[in-house]
Amino acid sequence: MKSYLNYLSKSLSKNKRQQITCIILFMSCYVSFAQEKQQDSIKRDVLDEVLVKAVRVTAESPIAHSNFTKKDIAKRNLGQDIPILLNFLPSVVSTSDAGAGVGYTGIRVRGISAQSTNVTINGIPYNDAESLGTFWVNLGDFASSVESLQLQRGVGTSTNGSGAFGASINILTDAVQYERNAEISNSFGSFNTRKHTVKFSTGLLNDRFEIAGRLSNIASDGYIDRASTDLKSYFLQGSYVGEKTLIKAIMFGGNEVTYQSWFGIDAETLATNRTFNPAGMFTDENGNMQFYDNEVDNYSQDHYQLHINHRFNQNWSANVGLNYTYGRGYFEQFREDDDFETYGLEPLNVNGQEVNTTDLIRRRWLDNDFYVINASANYKNDDIDLIFGGSFSHYDGDHFGEVIWARFASQSNIRDRYYEGNALKNDISVFSKANYQLNEKMSLYGDLQVRNVNYQTSGINSNLTDFLVDENYTFFNPKAGLSYNVNTNNNLYFSYARANREPSRDDFENNENISPEQLNDFELGWRHSGKKFTFNANAYYMLYNEQLVFTGDIDNVGNPIRTNSGESYRLGLELEAVISLTKQLTLQPNVTFSSNKNRETVTEFDGELVNLGKTDLAFSPNVVAANAIVYQPISNLQLSLLSKFVGEQFMSNTEAAVSQLDSFFVNDLNVTYTITPKSVFKEIVLTGLVNNIFNRKYVSNGYYFTFDDDFSSPGVISTVEGVGFYPQATTNFLVGATLRF
Repeated sequence: MKSYLNYLSKSLSKNKRQQITCIILFMSCYVSFAQEKQQDSIKRDVLDEVLVKAVRVTAESPIAHSNFTKKDIAKRNLGQDIPILLNFLPSVVSTSDAGAGVGYTGIRVRGISAQSTNVTINGIPYNDAESLGTFWVNLGDFASSVESLQLQRGVGTSTNGSGAFGASINILTDAVQYERNAEISNSFGSFNTRKHTVKFSTGLLNDRFEIAGRLSNIASDGYIDRASTDLKSYFLQGSYVGEKTLIKAIMFGGNEVTYQSWFGIDAETLATNRTFNPAGMFTDENGNMQFYDNEVDNYSQDHYQLHINHRFNQNWSANVGLNYTYGRGYFEQFREDDDFETYGLEPLNVNGQEVNTTDLIRRRWLDNDFYVINASANYKNDDIDLIFGGSFSHYDGDHFGEVIWARFASQSNIRDRYYEGNALKNDISVFSKANYQLNEKMSLYGDLQVRNVNYQTSGINSNLTDFLVDENYTFFNPKAGLSYNVNTNNNLYFSYARANREPSRDDFENNENISPEQLNDFELGWRHSGKKFTFNANAYYMLYNEQLVFTGDIDNVGNPIRTNSGESYRLGLELEAVISLTKQLTLQPNVTFSSNKNRETVTEFDGELVNLGKTDLAFSPNVVAANAIVYQPISNLQLSLLSKFVGEQFMSNTEAAVSQLDSFFVNDLNVTYTITPKSVFKEIVLTGLVNNIFNRKYVSNGYYFTFDDDFSSPGVISTVEGVGFYPQATTNFLVGATLRF
């Protein structure tokens, strides 16, 4: 094609008739060539999407979901973690330990925690195999390498890894780039927050190969005292693109060093010194309060993925994914006047006095390997879209603790481990799912999954007690749905899905008798799509059996404690819309109204069992709403006012008055301006973000605990209640510039 275009261009030197003819031919060939390039690019995009097709749903599927694109991410990608970037999606509440969205962050969907939210990256499970949680802090600046993201609410479609128990997030990393490019991004802001990112892509070399990568560093002092964060990360991708085959080798990971800020503060401190952080606090020999300077979490995680996608013909395609993840790290703590017994140490005789306590510094380690293989095949014609496949993962994790310094070391030696244990977990699942088009208006959705989990532990845990678990679970998770197109603008759907989920390591440690949890999820929805008005309404009824819910309490490393709650439910209505008032002005509101209840709550208070009847589920506000007012006066300038309202919620399942978090309403202002220079740079993008512009003092997360005080009066047991709050930042800003070559 290129040689023919060159021939035509040379012939333009002849007479006018020939020139006109050649111009016509030249233009038609150029259009044809451009179409070929576009079609080739579309083919490559389709091959990229195969990586996540097995765990994603389409716009017509009977499942509530939101899609988040690279363009959506770029508007606010100034260093804050992915949960913060997703904060304005329906039914989402995000929070930050350090208060400013950098470091340890969390996300809840419909009141459902990260432990119950399935996360995959290119179809590979990301949830920690033991805690079941998602530690976004280990993915520093990962948003800069995300092509698209889909958040499914409810059970959703069958996915790989730990079961989606009310929500799932599946991420597709950067697609293959057709042309070479590079970019440099820098941002700065409040609390000495800064982000530095360098990205590149070679484009397709010989029309077949691409190498792309990213290096990033994010650092922040945090809104909370000493809640500093230092995140170093990388992303490297090598791709081969054939006519029908896409092969991707991907490496990503990094290191995070985060000063601990998971202890929270009480109500009195919240009122008088809301940025106070008790982590690392101790009293020196003169009785002065000091803070240990290295009370940090230090963890590294590296991921290696290989994906092979092949399209056999117009109907058949297949995907194989391999993964190895290596994680290792520790959190370090200064402990004042700790008992020798806690560390298996013997008392000392010092100057004729027995010494059985000491100041010390300890590290609690994780060292783990995680292997995954996924495979799926897809058959598609005009009537049916069928996907079937499976996944197998193996986790091998060591847990151990070291005392690296002690004022009195007793009989301990360097590198002694005062506890040591191992955990093995195998997870295997097979699934088959299909969309069948009955006629022009109606389609059926079916999804069957069988999942087997085996979890074994050995050794002792950090409490110096034997920790021996040997559990095997087999779960059957059926799903079915119906979708009906009323007309080209309106779609109705209904779906039912069941999910089963195993307890986490912490659940086994904190409860002698813990059971798996089960969810039956019913969803009914209406989608309307028009040129100037798009509207989605989704009603859900999530019926739980033995749901593992937060008690509100946390353990000694800040992890929330959960317990089985018997029967409970979540009943809600989600509404979202996109309203184009003018060509320049758009509204994007969403709101969720819900009722989240334990059918019966029995608890011990003042030494007696008390039946509280029906109570609210912890961390489940009845109203969550968001809105974006987007104004684009000119093509290269966009201003967005982002608003978020979260209603009152309890941090306990007993509706304890002291455990209530007040409602809050916050607003952010986001500005993006794009400059297109005539040389050097392809474009320069300037971005500004002012968070909490009205300076609201609010709390989005916390914990509640009780303990029995039987010392105040002989024979009398009194239940003492306590709370911890995680205050969020007042007005703060981030500004950044991205230079694209």
